[in-house]
Amino acid sequence: MELPADGTGFQTIRASRSAHWGAPATIATVRTLAAEAHQAGLPDLYIGDISRPRGGPMPGGHFSHQLGLDADIYLDVAPKPTLTPQQRDAIEVAGLVLPDQRNVDPGRWSPAHVTLLKLAAGLANVDRILVNFAIKRQLCDEVTGDRSWLHLIRPWWGHAAHMHIRFRCPVDQLDCVQAPPPPPGDGCDATLQWWFDQLAAPAKPPGPPAKPPPLPPACKAVMDAPAVFPR
Repeated sequence: MELPADGTGFQTIRASRSAHWGAPATIATVRTLAAEAHQAGLPDLYIGDISRPRGGPMPGGHFSHQLGLDADIYLDVAPKPTLTPQQRDAIEVAGLVLPDQRNVDPGRWSPAHVTLLKLAAGLANVDRILVNFAIKRQLCDEVTGDRSWLHLIRPWWGHAAHMHIRFRCPVDQLDCVQAPPPPPGDGCDATLQWWFDQLAAPAKPPGPPAKPPPLPPACKAVMDAPAVFPR
């Protein structure tokens, strides 16, 4: 199903990609996050890619957005006007990480980011939330009291301007293969330092562009069926 262009606490962006479709539980949970953020006093959230109308391959190498179980939520917590469709398509959201990728930008980071990420980690059926490793380290340094939710916040390349929420397989979708859970603990150990160590490692020559995995037969049948939804 499709996420509307606007709702309580959110605006979709880059609608021309037709990538705001997802499993019903995904759409409902994204709307829940936006409503909870709004209730907490945060401004509208920008919602980026979820999936295409039929799922399947996405432009730009977004291989993980094929199942309707992933959602990109931008980490911009500044007050926002209501944008026109043209403005939404052209928007560029600034990241929270300094150019050296070792720390968040202190001029942009705020307690509101902690609030938003904690709300996201508390959603039902969240498998993990990917953010830049500098954002993860900032959370490790800053969060006190209950730190159990940090378990779901996982470091990854990029992801300086948005968080990528991956939801668990719906119980009624037997063909969906659930990924192994994140490792135990809050993730603020030596495994986090590994990401920063890679910044000093010699650069590897670029390889060939990654190819999307082949579609399972059941998915191919959906993609090849007569159009019911826009492609």
